[in-house]
Amino acid sequence: MKLKDIIASVEGVLVCGESHLEQEVKSGFASDLMSDVLTLLEDDILLITGLSNNQSIRTAEMSDISNILLVRNKRPSQSMIDMAKELDIALAYTPFSLFKASGLLYAKGLEPVY
Repeated sequence: MKLKDIIASVEGVLVCGESHLEQEVKSGFASDLMSDVLTLLEDDILLITGLSNNQSIRTAEMSDISNILLVRNKRPSQSMIDMAKELDIALAYTPFSLFKASGLLYAKGLEPVY
């Protein structure tokens, strides 16, 4: 599933990472616990999270995740945006809850990590 289709499916807004819009995303992982994210060994993942701070960007960097979707209408801070741009991480947000965004994306064919 392309990132642009993911964002459209959850009525999301892309904040940065326009170059990622045509990128294929193989699977999604939803968590607010960054320690769980650090255990992932998959490629081409979308991180779906409500954790709207620099820790989510740093965790994505360490896990080689290049796409983050913030839920519950949480808007990234300017420092998050700056860091995401510097690390070439696409950052978007949706008004939907973690549960609803994950369910919609699963129904559209985005596979779970496990």
